[in-house]
Amino acid sequence: MAGFKKAKAEQAALKIGLYGPPGSGKTLTTLLCLEGLAQITKKRVAFVDTERGTDFYTKDVPERAVHPKAFDFDALYTRSITETTDEIYSLDPNEYCGVAIDSITHLWEAARAAYAGRTNKAGQIPFHAWAQIKKPYKDLMAFLLSSPLHVFILGREGNSFDKNDDTGEMEATGKKMKAEGETPYEPHILLQMRPEKDSKTGRTTVTAFAEKDRTGILSYRTFENPTFDTLIKPLLGLLGGKQAQVQTEDDAAAVDSEKLTIEEQQKIVASEGHLREFSARFELAKTTAEVDAVSKSITTEIKKQMTAADVSTLREKFQEASIRVKGQ
Repeated sequence: MAGFKKAKAEQAALKIGLYGPPGSGKTLTTLLCLEGLAQITKKRVAFVDTERGTDFYTKDVPERAVHPKAFDFDALYTRSITETTDEIYSLDPNEYCGVAIDSITHLWEAARAAYAGRTNKAGQIPFHAWAQIKKPYKDLMAFLLSSPLHVFILGREGNSFDKNDDTGEMEATGKKMKAEGETPYEPHILLQMRPEKDSKTGRTTVTAFAEKDRTGILSYRTFENPTFDTLIKPLLGLLGGKQAQVQTEDDAAAVDSEKLTIEEQQKIVASEGHLREFSARFELAKTTAEVDAVSKSITTEIKKQMTAADVSTLREKFQEASIRVKGQ
């Protein structure tokens, strides 16, 4: 067992989530951040593009107010979660410093759409099937969190709903990333992107609100027209040379399964021993008082150490012994 040990920071790469409505600057902000990281590391960056949202950023556009020059990156155009996973797994950290997924919403929808099993009477996916559906998605998320690459996860914006205690109806209570429910909790930093239009000038400003920030540097701050210098540069000094590995659900399940199997085997052995001991004592009992004394010695703690079947057998032994001594 590893046990508790002094905590330490083992993060070599940033894991950042961004979500917002269309036109909120998610793609451009991510490209600006990745470009800055590429310039520092002298490495390439990869971009999973599910909606061809980066096409015009590959061209020089003099009229573009922000970054009129073309961005330089490698792209994968797909909405397939399996293809995305295969290609991201093959990225060489010696060649690449970061990867972006735009949008994770499409990959989550792909994972759901891949389900070919039966649905219930309402046409919905049955509850027991969700673990299978989520597995490729969760495996990808676990890999990204443990990867030495900087990761940007972009998602569309959706409504969050809660049940009204008074009416019992579901009501929209805010905004969230439109993806598998745990996704916003995974990255170090979660940015809510919003376009803010000035009513007087008519100009639109892209803003990024740090809804979540484990570093504490960006927390609850709003950044206008965010860039590498404002979002990423202040965080680089916190990074080290080793990337912490996040335990996957499969790994955790394997550890738990092994331990529980050992504990169950130990319980069976202990249970068999208790069953033999108390069965023999019931057989040796000559009076009702002796039978009751044996029964009282089978404490709750002892029963916890026994299987349900063996406890039931002991109950039968008690009844048999009670009938026998009364007939003597």
